[in-house]
Amino acid sequence: MKYFTDVPAQHEMMCELFQAMKELGGSGSLHEIDEKTIELLNISPEILEVKHSSSNKTEIEYRLAWTRSYLKKVGILENSLRGVWSLTAKGQELEEIDPVEIVLQVHKMLRLKKQPDPEYPEQEEIENEGLAVPDEIQDWRDQLKNLLFQLKPDAFERLTQRILRESGFVQVKVTGKTGDGGVDGTGIIKLNGMISFHMIFQCKRYTGTVPSKEIRDFRGAMQGRADKGLFITTGRFSSSAIQEANRPGTTPIDLMDGDDLVEKLKELQLGVLPVTDYIIDESWFLSI
Repeated sequence: MKYFTDVPAQHEMMCELFQAMKELGGSGSLHEIDEKTIELLNISPEILEVKHSSSNKTEIEYRLAWTRSYLKKVGILENSLRGVWSLTAKGQELEEIDPVEIVLQVHKMLRLKKQPDPEYPEQEEIENEGLAVPDEIQDWRDQLKNLLFQLKPDAFERLTQRILRESGFVQVKVTGKTGDGGVDGTGIIKLNGMISFHMIFQCKRYTGTVPSKEIRDFRGAMQGRADKGLFITTGRFSSSAIQEANRPGTTPIDLMDGDDLVEKLKELQLGVLPVTDYIIDESWFLSI
């Protein structure tokens, strides 16, 4: 069994994350960046399953969020409101980075009284002192995912219907049938107002990982009935489930996990409203 101490520290993943950004063409979604970084690090499946103690995130996801935060603080990365991260002009010019120098630079910017040794990952909480918690690991996300899991099945189906309508789908219907192979509804999406794709969706509340069998069963149920499938869950998809959804020669199935669902609710402001406030940047005043 692997523990959080076996997971690479955030500074130990900076070079690979930076390289991942380069290989992705300078920008990418959280999933794309994490997936490419993990690939470059060649992390074992056991370590990928290690959970963070105080959230629904894995320890790898939690630490990669902080890694991005450090690179953003020194002006190498930036992110948009839609969750897309990209290399800044400064980041594009760099060929390589020095993780230790970045950590020390951030600490100097924050004027931390105690300078931790970046060689010791167990001092992670001290290293992150003074930095704003990355948006993707903030507590409200876990609270929302827990709330979504507590919804009754029919309420979750109606929520899915609303999300699809708000996202541009038309003729979205919830079937509400049992014994239909897991098909919960249908809809049509139009591209540029001209080309239509018929879609079948399934929405399941999960706290754990959705296995590949669920994807295979869903594909069997939608066979010959739609151009695409959409599987929405409050949980996560296993690596085998993701591979099954993208298996060549089969009807494509798009996946939306709990993190994607929360991000979509945030984007559409469905039950999730931004708080208007002001944040005092102490480091700015201290640098005058």
